[in-house]
Amino acid sequence: MESTQFSEPIVHFLDTGVLYCNSALACTESVADTAMWLMLSTFRNFSWSAKAAKSLDPEQFWDAHRNIGAVTHNPRGHNLGIIGLGNIGYRIAQKAYAGFSMRILYNDIIRKSPEVESSVEAVFYEDLAEMLAISDCVILATPFGGNKVLDGPTISRIKHGARFCNIARGKLIDEDALISALERGQIAAAGLDVHYNEPHVNPKFASMNNVVVLCHTAGSSLETLIGFERLGMENLLSFFETGRALTPVNGHLISNTKL
Repeated sequence: MESTQFSEPIVHFLDTGVLYCNSALACTESVADTAMWLMLSTFRNFSWSAKAAKSLDPEQFWDAHRNIGAVTHNPRGHNLGIIGLGNIGYRIAQKAYAGFSMRILYNDIIRKSPEVESSVEAVFYEDLAEMLAISDCVILATPFGGNKVLDGPTISRIKHGARFCNIARGKLIDEDALISALERGQIAAAGLDVHYNEPHVNPKFASMNNVVVLCHTAGSSLETLIGFERLGMENLLSFFETGRALTPVNGHLISNTKL
C-alpha cells in the first residue's frame, strides 16, 4: 500500500517502528467477576463444601455441613487489599465496594487520581508490606514484570488469617512460600486462577480443602472473545482513519507524533 494513502502521523510512525496494541480491556469484566468468586470462596470455603459434595461420601458431606460454619466468614466490612489498581483491579474494587461493602486498600507503582480513589473510598499504600499487614483478603492483579511480587519474606508480612487470590500471573508469587503459609495457618484460604508452572498445578494445592484452583480461565467468556475481536478491529480502523490507536501498549511513553 502506498504511503501517500496515510495521513502524516501514520507515515511518520511507519518510518520509525511498529505500534503494538492489545485487547486486554475486553476481559476486564470476566476477570473481575472471577476475582469476586475466588474471594467469596476463600471467605466461605466453598471449595471444601464442593469437594465433599462431589465425593458422594455421606461422611464428607456431613463433615462439611456441620463444621464449615465455624471457620468461615462473610466478606462484608472486611479490608480488601488489591495489588495493582489498573483496569481489572479497579473493576474488582468497584464490585467489592458496591456488592460486599468491603473497605478498599491498594498498592500500585502509581497512585490513582482522587476521583478514582473517592469512587470506591480506596486508601493508597505506597508500602506494600504495610497494606498486607491489615488486609483481610489480598488480590493480586498486577502485570508480570519479570520478578515475584510476593516472595517468601513478603508473604510472611500478610496478616495472620487473611485470604489470598491470584488472577494475574502464577510467576508473580513464590508457590512454596504460599503453601507454607497455608499449612501453618497464616493464610486461611487461597483462590488461584493461575499457576507457576502451567498447565501443571501444584499437587499440594489440589489436596487442600482451603484452596480453590482454576485453569487460568478468569478472562474466558464469550463476551471476552467477542470483545477481543472487536477491539482488535477498532484499533486497526482507528489507526488507519485517525493515525491513533485506541489501546497502544505503554502509549503514554510514546510521543504524540508517533501515534
